[in-house]
Amino acid sequence: MQLATPHSQFSRIYHVYIYKYLLFCITTFHHISNFTLLSSKQEIMCTSIQIQPHPKSTMNHHSIIIGTGTGIVCKQLPQSINIPEELHRHHTHRVSHNQCFSTIIQPIAAPLETVWSLVRRFDNPQAYKHFLKSCDLIVGDGDVGSVREVQVVSGLPAASSMERLDILDDERHVISFSVVGGDHRLKNYRSVTTLHSSPTCGGGTVVVESYVVDVPPENTKEETCVFVETIVRCNLLSLKQLAQDLVHDN
Repeated sequence: MQLATPHSQFSRIYHVYIYKYLLFCITTFHHISNFTLLSSKQEIMCTSIQIQPHPKSTMNHHSIIIGTGTGIVCKQLPQSINIPEELHRHHTHRVSHNQCFSTIIQPIAAPLETVWSLVRRFDNPQAYKHFLKSCDLIVGDGDVGSVREVQVVSGLPAASSMERLDILDDERHVISFSVVGGDHRLKNYRSVTTLHSSPTCGGGTVVVESYVVDVPPENTKEETCVFVETIVRCNLLSLKQLAQDLVHDN
């Protein structure tokens, strides 16, 4: 879906979509406080996975870059994010010069199994991803290798996306999918999400989500990251609220 050709016009439209979606999130989750959209000029602060007892917002983590001498680098979580090595490696991505990468962390005051029951449903992402209006499995039954086609709500620069499930590990609580087609601008998007128990959050959960994606030709890495991270943050805030509501209702 082509939004615009000139860079300046594309940038303006891109940010309009960001703020429209942010407004949608705030309207939907008006009772969630301290949600801030990072503009393209703001510095994203690194922090540790050691969280406070009652966290309220998402936190972004930039990567450590390991040169490979091939024009492609590997990016991974900072060592300050203390998760098991076998899970840490899932968040190590090969990133080329025309791609961007980032990681978002969301603490949730709900048991890990409650959060995982929502995240693992490859066939039902719209349960907490409110920018999706429908999902149909077109290959498989929800196991690794399955492909889904999701329809996107109006107001975003996309119509549909075809996504393949690459990892679904119920024991280690890892899920990963890749975008393999559709009508959108986020080409070669790959996302990895891991869940971790957090004793410092009263038995709650920490969700770590990393992604890598191509930068559209008329766009910058900074703009692409701001756009994608806005959507990911809104998704994780929605997941947080849904999981905590399930705990409260029970």
